[in-house]
Amino acid sequence: MNSITEHDLPDHERPVKISIRNIYKVFGERPEKALNLLDAGKTKKEIHAATGCTIGVNDASFDIRAGEIFVIMGLSGSGKSTMLRLINRLIEPTSGTIEIDGRDVTRLSRSELIELRRHQISMVFQSFALLPNRSVLDNAAFGLEVAGVNEADRNQRARAALRAVGLEGHDESRTDQLSGGMKQRVGLARALAAEPDILLMDEAFSALDPLIRTEMQDELVRLQAEHSRTIVFVSHDLDEAMRIGDRICIMQNGEVVQVGTPDEIVLKPANDYVRSFFRNVDVSQVFRAGDVARKTQVTIIERQGMSAAAALERMEHFDREVAIILGRDKTYHGMVSRASLIDSAGKGASDPYKRAFLPDIEPIPAAESLSNVLGKVASSTWPVPVVDDGNRYLGSISKSVLLETLDRTA
Repeated sequence: MNSITEHDLPDHERPVKISIRNIYKVFGERPEKALNLLDAGKTKKEIHAATGCTIGVNDASFDIRAGEIFVIMGLSGSGKSTMLRLINRLIEPTSGTIEIDGRDVTRLSRSELIELRRHQISMVFQSFALLPNRSVLDNAAFGLEVAGVNEADRNQRARAALRAVGLEGHDESRTDQLSGGMKQRVGLARALAAEPDILLMDEAFSALDPLIRTEMQDELVRLQAEHSRTIVFVSHDLDEAMRIGDRICIMQNGEVVQVGTPDEIVLKPANDYVRSFFRNVDVSQVFRAGDVARKTQVTIIERQGMSAAAALERMEHFDREVAIILGRDKTYHGMVSRASLIDSAGKGASDPYKRAFLPDIEPIPAAESLSNVLGKVASSTWPVPVVDDGNRYLGSISKSVLLETLDRTA
């Protein structure tokens, strides 16, 4: 039996891994005065003119759940990379708290912070940051070498990490023999070799060409499915954020303006800045079938003694041409129409529902991308049912619902 990982849990059941509360970062020599001016309602520009200080992060508060890919995004200067580096204190916060598993990182001693970075947090940068005079294996094992791990153990772990990112057999290759995508895989393997709980990724795929970048995004999602970690991923690219992110944090001028799932942000953007990001989003790539399914169809519980006549009366009462037949446990059995029920009843069938099921109506899995079901819904005469992993009925998608969804961000 496969063990359940944190990534398998519903969002609301995952424990908080990283808790960020009222974090400020002021760059400059007069941070106290800058914060006072900020409290007085002055703008970043006014504060810089008065103090020479720059507000990098302004009162950021949010939680990151265990096992999720949490994407921080925003325009240049929004504070996203600063926020990432505050988590492992590559940049020191001016005030506020950052807790990892309930432990306040801002209060750690230098030695405790080094231990945290060596054993719990790894980081992948945009630049590959590989050592040109070392082999692929030695680059992947470099962090472990610095941490004092013996050669046999670090090479074993580095080989396992290289195998995980698809670089098995390249141990002795020189880094200058690798493509850009392969170099970034080495950088990722070096981070994974430390077996971290938390992976921080700063524009990690931005230097890659579009095709390789997509491959690396897919690789990250695959690795996450195999070994769930808490990943904090900084990006300025909306498509990337939507592709890999369980939740997205939007930053503007150092402030967190919205945190939510991709579909939550698409449907209810917090302000015009967020709305501008998502204005031209292809929502068919964002939503899953379960996100848009609606329980507007008549449902009938299949049980002994329930006649076709009773079902027809219910359908007529709600003015519906079709009905969904369910078991007592809400599992999907099939779909019937008025005509098919009348025909089945007229033939004296002992099981009027089963004989009345409409052919070629296959339910859609809730996790299916909406883009993959457009054709099925568009070509179906009737609304298409949607079911969860246990074949329980969640609702149906009609042509009108589909068109309304696709038109939401127009």
